[in-house]
Order: sequence, then C-alpha cells, then structure tokens
Amino acid sequence: MTDNRNKARPGGIPGTRRTPWLMIGAVVIIVGLIGIIAYNMVPRAVEKAEAQRYAPSADNPDPSSAIAGVTEVEYPAGNHIQAPQRVAYDQSPPFGGAHDQYWATCTGIVYPEPIRTENAVHSLEHGAVWVAYNPDLLGADDVTALASNVDGKPYTLMSPYPSLDAAISLQSWGHQLKLDDASDPRITQFVTALSQNPNTYPEAGASCSTVPGGFDPADPPPFDPSPPGPDAVPATDEQSPNTAADTSAPTAPTGGGNG
Repeated sequence: MTDNRNKARPGGIPGTRRTPWLMIGAVVIIVGLIGIIAYNMVPRAVEKAEAQRYAPSADNPDPSSAIAGVTEVEYPAGNHIQAPQRVAYDQSPPFGGAHDQYWATCTGIVYPEPIRTENAVHSLEHGAVWVAYNPDLLGADDVTALASNVDGKPYTLMSPYPSLDAAISLQSWGHQLKLDDASDPRITQFVTALSQNPNTYPEAGASCSTVPGGFDPADPPPFDPSPPGPDAVPATDEQSPNTAADTSAPTAPTGGGNG
C-alpha cells in the first residue's frame, strides 16, 4: 500500500496546506471598513440619542433650562417695522423683540453671507433656531460641521455674523447659547429643545417659508454693521410709532399666528 502523506502538493511544501492570504486580506479590509464606519457613525448616533433627552414634553416644556450656558430673556411678542428702519437691540446677536414685518426664510437654509438682523429675529418669533457664527473664528471644516445641524432641517437657519464675540451663537426666541466648538453636543441639544417648541415662542404654527414679495432667500437683505440711528425702535417697545402690521403673511399650514 502506497503512503501519500508526504506527497508534494502543487504550489506548496510537501505535507502542508496553503494559507488563504487573499481571503484573510479581504476579511481584514472588511473589518477595517466596519471599524471606520463605526468610528464615525456611533458617536453621532449616541449624540443624537442623547439629544432626544432634550425634546420638549408635557412634563418638561423647556428642556433648554438643563443646557449649561443658555441665557434666557423674556420678550413680549415683537413689534413690526419696515425696512430700512432699524431696531436698537439689547443683545448681539438679538434673540427677541421688535423686528421686520418679513421673516427670514428658515426652512433649513445655510446663508453664505450675513443677513439683516431684523428679519432673522422675526424667524425666531415663528419658532426657528438661528445659528450664527463668526467667520473669522471658524475654519471651513468647522463651518461645514456646524451647517450639518441646519442644512435642510425645518425651522432652522444659519448665517455668518461679523464681529460676534464668540465663535458660535445659537438663538431661539428668548434663548441664546454662545459656544467656541462646532462639535459641542449642546448645539444638537439646543436645536432639539427649542426648534418649534410651542412653549417657548409667541406664534406656534407660523410659517418659515418664503413670503412672495417679502424676504428673498436667494438675495436676502444684507447685514448692517453700523450702530442703529436715533430713529431706531427699542427692542422691547410694543407701542412705538411708524411700525407696520404683518399683513403679507400667508396662513400657516398648522394653525397659529403669522405675525
């Protein structure tokens, strides 16, 4: 009887089996790709799940009170002005008070240039979160990261804000949070807590869409860095003269005011 145990096998040493290097290499690559995806996706998923703790509810109508660093000021429903009239705001960026009769379109738009403050404040009255940033303090990658919190998300808008005293400033009606890091988890928490939170802004159900003949998001009114003149309306003046009613606003699809 012939013993074949030591018979040479093609391409290998007698008595040995070939190592499947190609398969091992493929497995290593797949595992590496899974690791890279998990490294990038898992923290974001955890951050999103954590942010949901800040969703408003009947038991917790304003979850932003638990976010460190949030400033709150109580503003009455804002008075309306007409361009080019200005408002003498008491905060920078402002987050409440008198404003233009037309709101800045706040349907998840990232404006590349600074926009008129008085229009942005009206968006806050409609339940939007305005993300402002200092273009001199944030690099391109940070701006892109910040924009991911806004781009395409209803009731948000983002724009540069020259001479801002922080890298980033988040505004909703009566609320503000200033930060230095575009990856700060409080950004997601703030947006979750205050975007369209009916407990924190005057006109629940009001529209964020463009008003025909009003604010044009493709050519928005520019930011005015000069100090307001003597004819400026005080931010909290509810009875000032030369103000305009917001008669151009469309009916909101879900009810509520349109001022």
